[in-house]
Amino acid sequence: MPVFSLDPEQNDWCARLRALAVERLRPIAEKGEPGAVNRPLIAALGELGLLERLFGTGALELCLLRESLAQGCTEAETALALQGLGAYPLVLAGTGGQRARWLPEVRAGRAVAAFALSEPGAGSDAAALALRAVPDGEGWLLTGEKRWISNAPDADFYTVFARTDTAAGNRTGTGSGARGVTAFLVPADRPGLTGTPIEMLSPHPVGALAFDAVPVTRDDVLGEVDHGFRVAMGTLNLFRPSVGAFAVGMAQAALDAALEHTAERRAFGGPLSQLQSVAHQIAEMATRTEAARLLVYAAATAYDTGDPDVPRRSAMAKLFATETAQYVVDAAVQLHGARALQRGHPLEHLYREVRAPRIYEGATEVQRTIIAGELYRPSRQDRERGREQARERGRAR
Repeated sequence: MPVFSLDPEQNDWCARLRALAVERLRPIAEKGEPGAVNRPLIAALGELGLLERLFGTGALELCLLRESLAQGCTEAETALALQGLGAYPLVLAGTGGQRARWLPEVRAGRAVAAFALSEPGAGSDAAALALRAVPDGEGWLLTGEKRWISNAPDADFYTVFARTDTAAGNRTGTGSGARGVTAFLVPADRPGLTGTPIEMLSPHPVGALAFDAVPVTRDDVLGEVDHGFRVAMGTLNLFRPSVGAFAVGMAQAALDAALEHTAERRAFGGPLSQLQSVAHQIAEMATRTEAARLLVYAAATAYDTGDPDVPRRSAMAKLFATETAQYVVDAAVQLHGARALQRGHPLEHLYREVRAPRIYEGATEVQRTIIAGELYRPSRQDRERGREQARERGRAR
């Protein structure tokens, strides 16, 4: 088990990113329209080279990038992450023509990408997709709905996952629903594609997409026909630990605010920090934040080194970091009192922002299911090997 200690160069880079988020990106974010794609912010991410860095990085560097931006400007972090989530399927499985058309635009911050997986009846159970790709000559017609899609309906293109083999979705058995799904790159101007925004607790560009016989061809396929779920999982396996990094960044921002406030705020004859109940609360917040950070770094390093244990580590990192961030932000609000609930206070903003990561890219309950499945996998494999050896001995007799 490696010890995770960032080197001086990494620490300096993270400090520069935090300063950049506060000084350059936050003012642009504050001018954006709540609930809409902030194109000037995305353009700034491109001009600063952060989108280029996003696509040329490993998982650990991606986590450092998201954690550092989140401490200074959650809107900038989210805009960057959504560009990565929407366009990474292109990096992973796109053709030369697809990459040449879209990736330079995404890196420069001129094109907005979106990852269209979730549906009204297929959120956590992503293998239960119902969006149909009906054969039509040399291509397909997409019919159905996507929902809770970040950057919809304002994105320039969507990575869309649709069912090309409807029989696979009806077969029983573990993972059978994942078969028969194909990933498509769908430009936003395709006929039959419309969208509507959804108003959320924390204003973000999130919407629903309606597909009314939207035409796609084999030139729009990402990867292989009927094997698009690999593209989805390959993307999520990279980005899942970095959701934990986003959460750690928010937790650290809340912890920093609580430290400053409790050191300066006087009550009962002295600063709040001298009250044992307050000091112990701060210690607990700091310990959980650091534990979450180490889990995130461990999962990212496992991904970068090709460790087969990536699914378990990624699920643990996402689970613990997002739950920790919720706890730390809530505790920081409690320590601040009513002022933290006032609209415009940094903690009021974090309080709304911190809730969603426990749901998207695999809810907390799903992460626990993944972790348990990975823990029990060796014993299942041992039992299967034992049964196979018994069958072999029977045949030998």
